[in-house]
Amino acid sequence: MCSINWTDPSAVAEVLIKNALVEDEALKDAASGALAEPGFVRVKCCVNSREEMVVAGIDLAAIVFSLLPGDVIVHKAVGEGHKVPAGTTIASIIGPAEAVLRGERIFLNILGRLCGIASVTSEFVRICSATGVEILDTRKTTPGMRAMEKYAVRMGGGVNHRFSLADMAMLKDNHIAALGGVEKLQPVIEKLRNTGVPIEVEVDSLDQLRTVLTFSPERILLDNMSVSDLRKAVLTAKHSSVYLEASGGITLDTVRAVAETGVDGISVGMLTHSVKSSDIGLDWSYESDKEPV
Repeated sequence: MCSINWTDPSAVAEVLIKNALVEDEALKDAASGALAEPGFVRVKCCVNSREEMVVAGIDLAAIVFSLLPGDVIVHKAVGEGHKVPAGTTIASIIGPAEAVLRGERIFLNILGRLCGIASVTSEFVRICSATGVEILDTRKTTPGMRAMEKYAVRMGGGVNHRFSLADMAMLKDNHIAALGGVEKLQPVIEKLRNTGVPIEVEVDSLDQLRTVLTFSPERILLDNMSVSDLRKAVLTAKHSSVYLEASGGITLDTVRAVAETGVDGISVGMLTHSVKSSDIGLDWSYESDKEPV
C-alpha cells in the first residue's frame, strides 16, 4: 500500500493521476505526439464552464500537467468555492500542444467530478440556509478519491463527517444486530470511551433513541425516520447535549423539511456516490509557431 497521507487531497491526487496517466497511456498518444513540430509548439486554452457550477479542484486537476513532459502552466481565473454562470473562464492552460492534449481528458474528468460535487453540495446548503443545520458527507466515496471528494464538499459549503473508520466509533445497525439489540450497547460504549474517539450510534425508532440517550454518546444517527418522527426525536433529546444527525435517502426535494425539524446535521450520500460531473470544456484560444504565449 502506498505510504501517503490519505487525508491530503494533493497527495492523493498525485498518486491517482500517476496511475491514470499510465492507464490512459498518455505518453503513447500518437495523435498528440504528431503535433510536436514547429507551428504547434505552444498553445493557450481556456477552461470554460458550460453550465452554472461551483468551482473546486483546479489545482488538484492541474497536477496532471506537472507529471507530463513539457512546461505547461495552469492559471486560475476563479477562486475555489466560487459559483460561476455558464460561459465563465475558470482557468487558462498554456504550454506545448502535445502535452496539453495528452492530459486534457484526465484533467477535465477530475475537475468536472469535483466541481459537480461542490455544486450539488452548494445547492443542499442553499436550500437549508438559515436553519443552522450542517450538510454532511459520508464514506460513500470513490475508492482512492476520498480526500479529493471531501475537499470538494467543503468547497460547496458542506461539512466533512468522519474521514475513515478510525475517526469515530460509529455503531450502526449491523453492529447492534451482532450484539443482539440496543439494550446491550452500554458495555461496548463504556469500553469505547477509553479509546478517546467520538461515539455515534445509529437508531431507526424513537424507542431505540430513548434507550441510546441513556448511554450518552456524542452523536446519534436518526436513520430513515419520517419528518414527524424527526421532530419527536429532537424534542426527546432536547435536554441532552447529543448531536442529532438525520440520514437516509434525503434529496434536494426533501432536505428543507428535514432541516426544519431541528436536527443538527443531515448526511447525504449522494453528494459523492451518484453526483453528476459538471460540464466543463477546454477551448483553444491562441497558438504561436515560435514564441511562448
